[in-house]
Amino acid sequence: MSLFKARDWWSTVVGEQEEFDHGCLCVADVDNSGSDKIIVGSYKGILRIYSPQPAKPGAALYPEELILELELQDPILQMEVGKFVSGTELLHLAVLHPRKLSVYAFSGTMGTVEHGNQYQLKLMYEHNLQRTACNLTFGGFGGVKGRDLICIQSMDGMLTFFEQESFAFGRFLPGCLLPGPLKYSSRTDSFITVSSSRQVENYKYQVLAVATDAETRQDSEQQKLGSGKRLTRDWMMNIGEQALDICIVSFKQAASSILVLGERNLFCFKENGQLRFMKKLEYNPSCFLPYTSVLEGTINTLIGNHNNKLLIYQDVTLKWVAQLPHVPVSVHVANFQDLRGVVVTLSDSGHLQCSYLGTDPSFFQAPKVESRELDYDELDTEMKELHKVIREATKTQDILPKAENDDDLKVTVIVSPSLDAVSQAADNTVDVTLPSTSLKVTIWSRLSVQDVKLSVCVQSPLAVTQDQLSFAAIEPGTSRSVILSVFLKENFPPADLGGDAAVSYSTPTGVPRIVQCTFSLPLNLICQPIQPSKNAAHKITIDTNKPPVNLSALFPDFLRESDDEQINVLGFKLLSGATITLLASKTSSRYRIQCDQFEDLWLITKELVQRLEESFVREGTKDFRCTFSGPLPLQEYFQLVDHHFELRLNAEKYKELLSERAVQYRAIQRRLLTHFKDKTPTPLRNLDTLLDGTYRQLTALADAAEENQANLYQVFTRLKSGTQLLVQLIGLWQDLSIDQMTILKATFLPLMQDSQELGWEECVDAAVAHLLRTCLSKSSRDQTLSSTNQLSMPKDTSRLKKHITLLCDRLSKGGRLSLTADSTQQAATISGCQTIPESDLEERMADPAAAGMSPNRAYITQEQPKPGYKKMAVQGSPDISCGLKLSPVSRRNERNFPD
Repeated sequence: MSLFKARDWWSTVVGEQEEFDHGCLCVADVDNSGSDKIIVGSYKGILRIYSPQPAKPGAALYPEELILELELQDPILQMEVGKFVSGTELLHLAVLHPRKLSVYAFSGTMGTVEHGNQYQLKLMYEHNLQRTACNLTFGGFGGVKGRDLICIQSMDGMLTFFEQESFAFGRFLPGCLLPGPLKYSSRTDSFITVSSSRQVENYKYQVLAVATDAETRQDSEQQKLGSGKRLTRDWMMNIGEQALDICIVSFKQAASSILVLGERNLFCFKENGQLRFMKKLEYNPSCFLPYTSVLEGTINTLIGNHNNKLLIYQDVTLKWVAQLPHVPVSVHVANFQDLRGVVVTLSDSGHLQCSYLGTDPSFFQAPKVESRELDYDELDTEMKELHKVIREATKTQDILPKAENDDDLKVTVIVSPSLDAVSQAADNTVDVTLPSTSLKVTIWSRLSVQDVKLSVCVQSPLAVTQDQLSFAAIEPGTSRSVILSVFLKENFPPADLGGDAAVSYSTPTGVPRIVQCTFSLPLNLICQPIQPSKNAAHKITIDTNKPPVNLSALFPDFLRESDDEQINVLGFKLLSGATITLLASKTSSRYRIQCDQFEDLWLITKELVQRLEESFVREGTKDFRCTFSGPLPLQEYFQLVDHHFELRLNAEKYKELLSERAVQYRAIQRRLLTHFKDKTPTPLRNLDTLLDGTYRQLTALADAAEENQANLYQVFTRLKSGTQLLVQLIGLWQDLSIDQMTILKATFLPLMQDSQELGWEECVDAAVAHLLRTCLSKSSRDQTLSSTNQLSMPKDTSRLKKHITLLCDRLSKGGRLSLTADSTQQAATISGCQTIPESDLEERMADPAAAGMSPNRAYITQEQPKPGYKKMAVQGSPDISCGLKLSPVSRRNERNFPD
């Protein structure tokens, strides 16, 4: 336990899920009994009055300590106790609501038993406010004795004065933008506030009273130009920061002073506005209270901060620091029965505490250390073991530490095998009713963990009904389960049906950790069975080394009632509208997927390969393999790339046009403002028409830019689907290992989200060029070449398409992907490949005319190859022949498929 800690005398938690602020705490003798009571009001409109009693160790709150609890319907902004009722000098309670001021009389009736005391709150009068209130102050305005007047400051800077039950007058503060703290000084009969200009301002009550009455701010501004008394400040001081609170104190041993708590400083002014002292604070304060004067001419001040500390200053000297269990938003000093000087603090969440300052003695004595001689041989042995551990730790290339077998917390996700009976899809842009599937996320903890936060993420446009959940704590050996639903939110398919659930938590020792679990969503979430289509624009053929499997066994969830048990053709209809047909050959081990949209082939192709592998694994077959005989559909893939890049160019154009129209709009506004300020009216010369036309252009451009951004988001998702399909086909085409597939996926899918600053094209181009210089290079000389160009949006996609084509050519001639430095020997085995003249390539790509060719031939030159194939030659390296077919899949094996 800390030595300097506020000693808890009495504490409680006020309400549940209620909010409190500076004005929500008041300590005063509200029942005129001679003992202070604690008055707490919340933004929920609940008023509570406490009469604390000394707490016994381990005892809870006594029922009789909460002497009143009343719901006032409206939020409570501030409470004050004073002589607010005419004809009596008894204290009454004033409660400020946003649109109402209420004054109550609080009284108690003694009972015959201990728990028989009765307290009641009686409404004396109330004022309905025309403007939304911010805060209030009270006092004997104008030097009156025996009663208190009330001044309320509204959110627009108007001061409304009430002489108890009657309205007096209202005044607008000049130049007020936002209201600040407001206090009344009885010695100078003036009001002190801090304006939005960060100035401490002083207004005399007499000046406010005799100024011309203003019903609106415009009336107040007209006083500066016409007749009537002008509202002027008595003095002003610039403090350069916003103020949190103001206090005006007058003690016997210290002169009357004005203390202002700023965001980083504490200021003390004399009554005439001269600065007495200023204390720079090294923390963010939350509240303060000047409470007494111990030495002649000094002021003792309590300051609470956001570090849960209560600091006591004597002028600018720090005298004491006490630790609090919460961040105080209001602090008061109270006198309860025979105990005087109790510090009362309130947090924004309702933690109310009465404490006093003290220390906790420490009884710990450090044990004596036995002196011993050092064994240098043992130290050398220990040092060698430590060096060995360090060497073993530096060998691994893992960024994240490997998880232990027995984790403190485990998370599992169970996907429902069937769709929800009642769809939970909400906030989707699709007109038809979309299905949803349920996820059951279970969190099990071996130890007691704190601050558990669950995040469930799926690929867009899929969405989760609730993707963020929080748990305050999970007890050891227990589990928490939640059921969520996943649905399609927009009218296009996702690029992946996978998702992950991540849980962040803190161990009992305070160490933050993260546990992650992946899951896969069912295919029927985004598509449904349909009659197969015979014709399609795009077709892909997958070969296997095992006999064909019946499609009804592979896709039992897509069988219709009319389907036979032995079928070799299935139809899938995506919820976005596309139809995919899957055919299984009767005579050969081949499967064909066909569709009118190239990118829509991806999910069915992935599902087919995955289900085939799972089917043969269940049968115990270990040598099953899927292959793709080619050719790669590069031309269809490049169309997706061009479409995505075109939308990025459109986004840049819209951005430039919006910038130009905005500059034009502001220029017209300045011209119009000059005309309106001119005392001599002049013709507008159609500037108003021009302003309206420019505004319409801005609106139309903004709508077009938003539509283009939505299309870009959708096309990028389709590009990711096409890219994953191409990567999968390359892996099946060249029989790439898992490590090589990982490198290929990282090369073609470097970004989860696309942006104008860092787009997909430049990232993939840099990654592919790096592979061509390193593991797929011709010689070791090419590996020393490095690109120093910064990533920026290219002018076109010709260089990217050229590099992708060259990458496929290198792989087809024996190249293998590797991230190790030892790739020179491997690169030498790539036969028939030319080196990449990077510097010359960039010059030729930047200026096609310099290469002696027309711009439309800067990408490829086509020759007459043998029938069925297109031969491509890279410009600048005429001997490179890729031998890849860019047209749709050959129909040479179509005879093996049924019509």
